Amino acid sequence: MIPELFLWLIIFLPFISFAIISIFIRPLIKQTDIISSYISVFAISLSFILSLWALISVFSSDDKIILNTFSWIHIGAFKINFGLLLDPLSAVMLIVVTSVSLLVQIYSIGYMHDDKSFSRYFAYLSLFTSSMLGLVLSVNIIQLFIFWELVGLCSYLLIGFWVTRPSAAAASKKAFLMTRIGDIGFLIAILYLSKFIDVFAAESLDPFLITDLSNHLSIGLLSINSITIISIGIFLGAIGKSGQFPLHTWLPDAMEGPTPVSALIHAATMVAAGVFLVARFYHIFEASAITMDIIVVIGIITILLSAMLGLVMTDIKRVLAYSTVSQLGYMMLALGVGAYVPAIFHLFTHAYFKALLFLGSGNISHASGGTFDMRYFGGLRKFMPLTFFSFLIGSLSLSGIFPLAGFWSKDEILTNLYFSDHILHNYVFYFALLGAFFTALYMFRVIFLTFYGDFRGGAENDENVAHRIPIHLSDPPKTMVLPLIILASCTILFGYLVNPTIDIFFIKAHWLSNFLYSEEHHHVSFSISIAFISTVIAFSGILLSYILYYKNQNFLNKIKNRLTHLHNILENKYFIDYLYEKIIVKIVVYQYVAKFLYWFDQHIVDGVIQMVDQSSKKIAFQFGKFQTGQLQNYALFITIGILLIFIFFAFNNKIWNIINISL
Repeated sequence: MIPELFLWLIIFLPFISFAIISIFIRPLIKQTDIISSYISVFAISLSFILSLWALISVFSSDDKIILNTFSWIHIGAFKINFGLLLDPLSAVMLIVVTSVSLLVQIYSIGYMHDDKSFSRYFAYLSLFTSSMLGLVLSVNIIQLFIFWELVGLCSYLLIGFWVTRPSAAAASKKAFLMTRIGDIGFLIAILYLSKFIDVFAAESLDPFLITDLSNHLSIGLLSINSITIISIGIFLGAIGKSGQFPLHTWLPDAMEGPTPVSALIHAATMVAAGVFLVARFYHIFEASAITMDIIVVIGIITILLSAMLGLVMTDIKRVLAYSTVSQLGYMMLALGVGAYVPAIFHLFTHAYFKALLFLGSGNISHASGGTFDMRYFGGLRKFMPLTFFSFLIGSLSLSGIFPLAGFWSKDEILTNLYFSDHILHNYVFYFALLGAFFTALYMFRVIFLTFYGDFRGGAENDENVAHRIPIHLSDPPKTMVLPLIILASCTILFGYLVNPTIDIFFIKAHWLSNFLYSEEHHHVSFSISIAFISTVIAFSGILLSYILYYKNQNFLNKIKNRLTHLHNILENKYFIDYLYEKIIVKIVVYQYVAKFLYWFDQHIVDGVIQMVDQSSKKIAFQFGKFQTGQLQNYALFITIGILLIFIFFAFNNKIWNIINISL
């Protein structure tokens, strides 16, 4: 069993790295910036080793490990205890966060080697990793919310890392504000929970303690309306962080940050925090059929809208960003239909193959002079064989091709949809298949535009490159290739080793399912027919992509000409950004709301203050007239005052009581 101290060290080792780099390395020994990366990588390596120990401890234990270390606030029935919660869900998330973070940081040593803010970059990465690990291990919903906000802050810092670029600054502000909108819902849910402190206390429970809140007894203490309000509030927070419709617009813009940041934050960790949040409070969501249906609807809308946008984007990172939004939609959809384990399984596999794709895009840009525009790539498979094969493996996995990891996790989601007793889920199944078709189509659009044909000049022909570097058409240094090889290996092996459908030597069938969800539940068996259908659909997308983007591009131009309006809508991202920025912000907020608030401030707030001010002056002026300086007038006022006091007491029988006592 892992000791408590080492469990805390999982969180604090990256934080110590952040502190050392920020306080000592960056200001004192800036000329040896490379030390920052070594400290950061060493710290996260130790956290990864301790996370493996934590996973083994939970696996060998029959129950979750709860450590209520100290009490922060205790006022009557209101109390907030901070501590750690290590259960199967948090143990799996620890492995995902630490392993992907370690590989991204190793990759960053090569990718960011010539950046002037090298130390600041690794300080931010360390702080982010520490915050994410704190979020995963939180035992209290308020503690979780604190780390939740820290993760958002780190995302803001990393997206806007290149502070001199206006586009990066705008993207970081957009991400910060959009996620805050969702966080308001999360905060309202927490505040609403405080209403039930006495109700929970009567049963010796704490509404803020995650284990108590997810307890079946706790759910029985709440009405269905209260459960719905709480679950929808929590889900709003998840919508913001995981880039779900309609708060998804920040995530593609967040690609302005360094590519390793995109791999870590916007593929494997922060955006997956929303899925983790819903999974963490899954028993509450399960109790509200309304919320579950809302999650299903939001999930499938997100899948389709994002997948279609991936067909028209020319920036390779933006295609991957919309792909991330779409895959997060699959995870939310799975949670909404009650497929808890498939959702976490897909989160697990997606973290590795999407990090692989993002880091591969970094290699492509690095070789092409700094551009991410696929219109200026082409023919790179001849020059970058390692990057090509690793990117191909990631794309096949994302498309759901057997036997890669993405096939197994996505197939479980589709199977649960198909065999569900809910009619909504059965209809959604066909839309989910359509999403799988679009996924294969846009990913192999990337493959054919980037790696096939002839090289189209790279950054030399792209006028919009923010940071140009020399073009060198070859695989990058070992520090940028080794993480891709490891991630590609994980993508190949994890699908049938992590949650196999049959016993494989000493690995039990569905061991991850049994580990994550130990309670008795109906397990949907592997369906060959569903797997066959999804694979055929994926290959259909690949075939169509081959025809449109490699074999016969004239046919593609004809389609564009016939579907001009649809193409225009997709290129403008359904005009959702236009709605938010031009109409809601500039017209509704600036021209109406802001003007009304200005008028209210000037005439109501300032008017009341000025009225009080003028009234006080007039009253003071009238009282000032009594200040004549003549003693006889003062004596007169004193006499009148005494008489008034006497009369007042007389009418209250005070004087008569005194006289009667004296007599």
